[in-house]
Amino acid sequence: METYEILKIAANALNEKKALDIIGVEIADLTVLADMFLICTANSSTHVRALCDEVEDVLEKNGVKPHHIEGKATGWIALDYGNIIIHIFGKTEREYYGLDKMWSDGKMIDMTEILTNDAEEN
Repeated sequence: METYEILKIAANALNEKKALDIIGVEIADLTVLADMFLICTANSSTHVRALCDEVEDVLEKNGVKPHHIEGKATGWIALDYGNIIIHIFGKTEREYYGLDKMWSDGKMIDMTEILTNDAEEN
């Protein structure tokens, strides 16, 4: 499955489960870590885990499994799908680690267009 398709599926799964401040950043020109980051915020540690579980379930139903998951017992879970890494943060952790600022040289992806298009299809 293409990276952009994974981004769309994961972003909409996060949106349906009430994730906050969902952003996508293209970072392929900046690093070899991944092509894209998908970053969002959860309301609580329980919400962080619920968002992680939802993304895992939805992507697995589409035939995509993570290469690695880090932080399941913390306020920041990173799901590594190879070309895309999905970061699910608690509010405090997102502010503290500042990935948004760290990767601000990347190209921001217009998530409103992605989320709106998929919502209209359903």
